[in-house]
Order: sequence, then C-alpha cells, then structure tokens
Amino acid sequence: MFQFIPREMKFFDMLDRAAQNVLASAHLLKELVSNFDRAPQLQKQIEELEHEGDIITHEIMDALNKTFITPLDREDIHSLASVLDDIIDCIEAIADRMVLYQIGQPREDVPSMVETLVKCVEQITKAVGCMKDLSGNQTRILDHCIEVDRLENDADRALRKALARMFNNDVPPLEVIKWKELYETIESGTDLCEDVSDVIESVIVKNA
Repeated sequence: MFQFIPREMKFFDMLDRAAQNVLASAHLLKELVSNFDRAPQLQKQIEELEHEGDIITHEIMDALNKTFITPLDREDIHSLASVLDDIIDCIEAIADRMVLYQIGQPREDVPSMVETLVKCVEQITKAVGCMKDLSGNQTRILDHCIEVDRLENDADRALRKALARMFNNDVPPLEVIKWKELYETIESGTDLCEDVSDVIESVIVKNA
C-alpha cells in the first residue's frame, strides 16, 4: 500500500540548504585565516550561519515528525542533518578559539589544514546535492565520498606533522596547549565530513 503514497521529497532540498550553509561557513573560516585582522567580524558572520544551521536542523527534525513517507530512512535523514550541524558547530569552535586565544597570526600549518577542511565540505556539499537522484548520480556521489576519505587521511597526516613541528621548535608550553587544541579541532572537522560521507555511502547501498 505504501508504494502508492507519494514520498515527501522536500528533505533533499532541506539537506542541501544545510550543506550549503556549512559550505558558506567553511569559506568564511578560510577567509578568516587569510585575513586575521578581520577575525572578529568574520567570526561573527560564522556565528550567524551557525544559528541559521540550527534553524534548518530544527526544520528537518520537525518535518520528520510530521511526514508519513520519507524518501530515505528516517534514521539516515536524522544522521545527515545532525552531522552537518556538528560540522558547522566545529567550524564556529575553530573561529571562536582563534579569536578567544588571541593567537596573533595563525601558524604556518593552519591555512593548509583549513583548506583541506574546506575541500572536504565542498565534496560533501556536492554529494548531498546529487542525492535527489540516487540511482542516476550513484557513481558521482560515491566519487565525492571517496575524495572525502582521501582528504581526511591527508588531514590526519597534516595534524601529525603540525604537532611534530611545534614540539620540535621549543614553543612555550601555553602556546603548545592553545595550538594543539586548535589543530585537533580543525582535524575533527574533517572527521565529521567523513561521518557524513559514511552515512551517504550507506544510503547508496540501501537504495542500490
């Protein structure tokens, strides 16, 4: 009987909005790192996007509670919305720490680490945008997921190198604590992108 009831397809548009919002915040973070003299203003813009992300996530959860037939498993929609929200929370945390810790100019490893995070977000945004046609875009979606996995591995290596460089350069202990937390927070953003990729890959398998 359920196959004759139309599925509510608006969830794809809502997830795409959420992903695009995350991408906008990632680009602002990249701009913050490159223009640290504008850090407080850019941090405020990221905070505003984080609030918008909360609104979108609430709308998705509310729609899940009110919709009879969804285009994907409810658990998958819930997971995608939740982890996308986690990513923008992480980006806000990075920006907050850079302003709160009064770190001055970012260390040399930061721009490339943030660039990797931005690339990860770009890939998951593209993947989410293709999900409306799972069967027709399956290969393309999986290619985006594979690239996220590759970038996450790059981020792991970059974190280890950044920490090693800092420990070998006689950096004051308080600065080590600040930068270690900041590096790890940036890398955790790429981990969250991989979490989104894993959910999407699971959706592909279920709907193959």
